[in-house]
Amino acid sequence: MPRPRKFVESDVVSSASEVFAAHGLAATLDDLVRATGLGKQSLYNAFGGKRELFFRALSEDREEATRAVSEALGHDAASPLERIRGHMLTMAIEFSSSDRRVSLTTRAMVESTGEEDPLSTATKASIEQLAGIYAQCLEHARENGDLPEDANVQSLAVYFVAITRGMELLGRAGVGRAVLTAVALDALRVLHGQRMEEADGRTRSGKPPVPED
Repeated sequence: MPRPRKFVESDVVSSASEVFAAHGLAATLDDLVRATGLGKQSLYNAFGGKRELFFRALSEDREEATRAVSEALGHDAASPLERIRGHMLTMAIEFSSSDRRVSLTTRAMVESTGEEDPLSTATKASIEQLAGIYAQCLEHARENGDLPEDANVQSLAVYFVAITRGMELLGRAGVGRAVLTAVALDALRVLHGQRMEEADGRTRSGKPPVPED
């Protein structure tokens, strides 16, 4: 009769995620043993091996990242663009924290080669999930008239994934809050530029531009 487990899987996965975020797939079993408190055989028995544990941790990290962005951009009293602005400024604060590690989702993006392998497949899934949340908010902005009807919501959504993941890496490299805040605000000007282009087009066509709020 097998002995009952004396550990909580979610705690082990969380500890392993910290290790993988720091070292990527180069993390060793010894690193994982030290972080999780489990022996090598226990890790194999519970998760199937290092790679299996990595992808389990990556999947949970991706879900957590998607949930966080979804909550930040969810429906509330603020307009869609205001929600994106608040989210970006919050990211600038969080990513500039000196003790914050790079997420496993971002680490996987850095290590991905783009080849047809499990890591690249998982990375693409992460990008698609995150971009989907941004796209929903941007689509609401377009429906509200805050973006022109021909705005490419999908490319803008991927753009914000790229900007936020890049901000995370910059913060880990020691870039401070002031610079990250400036990056966030500059990124938001792309959306205001969309509105300006629409206004310029109306002026050239002989129609008065729509005044900014």
